[in-house]
Amino acid sequence: MSLLFPGFETRNIDTSGATIRLVKGGDGPPLLLLHGYPQTHAIWHRIAPRLAEHFTVVAADLRGYGDSSKPRGLADHGNYSKRAMALDMVEAMAALGFDSFRAVGHDRGARVTHRLLLDHPEKVESAAVLDIVPTRTMYLRTNREFATAYYHWFFLIRPAPLPETLIGAAPEFYLKSHLGGRYAGLAPFDPVALAEYVRCFADPATIHASCEDYRAAAGIDLEHDASDLERRIACPLLVLWGRHGTIERCFNPLKDWAERAENVRGCALDCGHYLPEEAPDEVLLELMKFLP
Repeated sequence: MSLLFPGFETRNIDTSGATIRLVKGGDGPPLLLLHGYPQTHAIWHRIAPRLAEHFTVVAADLRGYGDSSKPRGLADHGNYSKRAMALDMVEAMAALGFDSFRAVGHDRGARVTHRLLLDHPEKVESAAVLDIVPTRTMYLRTNREFATAYYHWFFLIRPAPLPETLIGAAPEFYLKSHLGGRYAGLAPFDPVALAEYVRCFADPATIHASCEDYRAAAGIDLEHDASDLERRIACPLLVLWGRHGTIERCFNPLKDWAERAENVRGCALDCGHYLPEEAPDEVLLELMKFLP
């Protein structure tokens, strides 16, 4: 991974529920970066070294992904709730000496960021969410176009071991088909980063854990979200999304987030779903305007 994050140190941090693998580099205010499915912290390799010129950057593997630990899912999938995954990050950042920080999340990492903002508002000074709207909003507005584009939301939540068995029969094929099946195909992915995704996703424990992530999203996460409908995000929130992606076609990101947050700004970028790898310069520009 040193090829992707030169000058960064690699750490394993034990939290109350998992061991979190992360890389840390740079100097300045702490900034937490969280990845999405089916990837690892490697998604930030085109942005993190430049952010490290201004921030102490921490790019972490979510529980169940990359080289973080992958506990077996509980009956209610609660150990893969965004609440549990957010607590991992609060505890990991505290172990690094950071009582508060800025946060940027893409895809699943953005859903963890959303829960961070609800459960630990005193910990997050400002946040950015990339190519999502709130989970509850997406399920409530599911239609044929969304379900077709995001079929995996409904496939991965099937009871174990159905999706685990099918994906596990050809994990590299599945991963590359998933990543390559969107707007830009596989072209944006650096071969080193792509090899890292393949390596990590080949682990049956990762396949199971990632299914548990989605099972939690369709169950216990919705329960948590429903109980927090009266709560609003107070800190500044940047919303970025791909102009050529499903979020643009099926939702209204600024309006949808304004229903949950007090201070929302953002824009679409000229890319698809994988913003940090498809449009790193544009993402960096928007983050640098927003975060300081």
